[in-house]
Amino acid sequence: MASGDRDETYSEFYDCVNMQPKELEEWLETDESRSVGDSDSGESTGHRSGRRIVEIKRTKKDDLSESQWDHMEKVIGYVHRHLSQRPDGDVKETDWRYSLMNWGHDPLKND
Repeated sequence: MASGDRDETYSEFYDCVNMQPKELEEWLETDESRSVGDSDSGESTGHRSGRRIVEIKRTKKDDLSESQWDHMEKVIGYVHRHLSQRPDGDVKETDWRYSLMNWGHDPLKND
């Protein structure tokens, strides 16, 4: 991955992830957070992703690993795809919002 691509990935990741690490950690402790997503192994993919996002946001840019860069790209893709599927009406207490929040994005912060 070229340096310019990394700058773009970094910027877009921080645009997509609008929750702060502590805010995301607190969200991940809720029943609502645990209630959504595919959870064959006990923890959903999104919930596991949320924990990785906290770790990434607490890591200096120059210290990010290849797998962290890869995960940042995965988060960007997920958030963009999921935002395009916004349901009609009030989304405050929906699985759609809860899933996005597990991935570090609270869509109500943009409303």
